[in-house]
Amino acid sequence: MIEEQATVVRAIRGTAWVEAVRRSTCGSCSAAAGCGTSLLDRFLGRRPLRLEVANSLDVATGDQVIVGVPEGAMLRAAAAAYLAPLLGLILGAVLGRHLPLLWAAPPTPGGPEWLSLLGGGLGFWMALRWVARYSRSLAQDRRFRPVLLRRAPPAAVSVSFG
Repeated sequence: MIEEQATVVRAIRGTAWVEAVRRSTCGSCSAAAGCGTSLLDRFLGRRPLRLEVANSLDVATGDQVIVGVPEGAMLRAAAAAYLAPLLGLILGAVLGRHLPLLWAAPPTPGGPEWLSLLGGGLGFWMALRWVARYSRSLAQDRRFRPVLLRRAPPAAVSVSFG
């Protein structure tokens, strides 16, 4: 289970909406100054992620909780998001390159590059459409939904006088 601390922003009838601010590890990385992820993080900012979860702990608005997401869901989503578009692009370009051979056209040196570009773009677009459908199906599957694990321990506050 991948765990993240969140704040309950709304709780009604067995359902709670929690908000978690995405953490970044860019501060601890030595390549933060030249990293694309760090640049995007600074440009887009860290917007909170809002999730709907079953209110199994009877939490109320304002409570701090620990939310868990199954590792399998994260692994499947990451593989789909990164691998499918890449494979669609490559396979589409290869098919576009060899399409004239299917029509028994005489081979030309270098082949028609525009067919490779068109095939790559079409394969990429089809893969993105598949990823969108796949992510919706994962979101509907109860095995991959986030769950409330426990209440977060109260933050330690130090008080000094004088």
